[in-house]
Amino acid sequence: MKKLWKNCHIATMQDGQYSSIEHAAMVTSGQHIHWVGALKDLPADDYSEIIDLNGAWVTPGLIDCHTHSVFGGNRSIEFEKRLQGVSYAEIAASGGGIASTVRATRQASEEQLLASALKRIRSLLKDGVTTIEIKSGYGLDYANERKMLRVIRQIAETLPMTVRATCLAAHALPPEYQDRSDAYIEHICNEMLPKLHQEGLVDAVDAFCEYLAFSPAQVERLFKTAQSLNLPIKLHAEQLSSLGGSSLAARYQALSADHLEFMTEDDVKAMAVAGTVAVLLPGAFYFLRETKYPPLDSLHQHGVRIALSSDLNPGTSPALSLRLMMNMGSTLFRLTPEQTLAAVTIHAAHALGLQSTHGSLEQGKVADFIAWDIEHPSEIVYWLGGDLPKRIIQHGTEISI
Repeated sequence: MKKLWKNCHIATMQDGQYSSIEHAAMVTSGQHIHWVGALKDLPADDYSEIIDLNGAWVTPGLIDCHTHSVFGGNRSIEFEKRLQGVSYAEIAASGGGIASTVRATRQASEEQLLASALKRIRSLLKDGVTTIEIKSGYGLDYANERKMLRVIRQIAETLPMTVRATCLAAHALPPEYQDRSDAYIEHICNEMLPKLHQEGLVDAVDAFCEYLAFSPAQVERLFKTAQSLNLPIKLHAEQLSSLGGSSLAARYQALSADHLEFMTEDDVKAMAVAGTVAVLLPGAFYFLRETKYPPLDSLHQHGVRIALSSDLNPGTSPALSLRLMMNMGSTLFRLTPEQTLAAVTIHAAHALGLQSTHGSLEQGKVADFIAWDIEHPSEIVYWLGGDLPKRIIQHGTEISI
């Protein structure tokens, strides 16, 4: 059963460019794209349904490739305290910071975590996000990491989205392992990760490589375990200091290294050779009032793919709009609208290992796309917030939100 989608213009986003086709049409067959091109070249066929898109611009569905969308509570009170002059160190010393999110997440049931996460993720879906990555990392023990990952699987069953689950047990040191970070890494490698993987709850493995989290040597131990389980890897790297985490990620053929404000030229070169995607997170950059920029010129010069994401989390990027992050990617990181759209479509697909099925509008790929009521694709980045009129198609079927 083939559907014809006509009277539109299409930005296919092949090769990271608009690759625009004006006066275009697309044919879907079931959940996949059967044909895409100029309307004048449309093959003769019998179509079960013909949908008029009324001159819309069609892009791939947006991909949010780095989020922490499942968590208990929020940290809005801490946000207010910081603006009143209380330091992060003082907040952490009084039991705040990530420790407060870990407590709230551990105390919440699966049902409570699912209900709160769905509210946040529906905002992203309404923005045009059809694929999302969600990390664990606020449980920090087997039972609670498992609880988070089970919720992520339930989100995939509840919402019309492609959902990837990443195990971020190496996010912070849990209170049970205070001053015993090596022992905690061994626990993840020997107990937690193999069990979670065996249960089918993990699509990728991530860690926070930073002086206030885990060392490159500890992260490498985790990477070796992930490789032995055939799990792809990602890494939080170079956000606050230069530890060579992004080079380490590249050495292990990581899908992505994320944040990257303090990465060096050698890190960039290593990622370019490995094909590791640089995921930039403008929400955290803005929220933390950072002044150290990722080496954008070097990333462009060496041809490293750049993705953008919301980094939705309760502490440093409570972002409910990927489109707003796209505008920040342009205004803060000087990406053109075309580069920014590529950063949340085809490059974000690479960051999740989904580039063969998602991220561009090509024959054989999944039929996830957005029909925007706009005059040019740059408007997706240009408008600050709001709800741009759109039609969302996921796996070949239009959805309502």
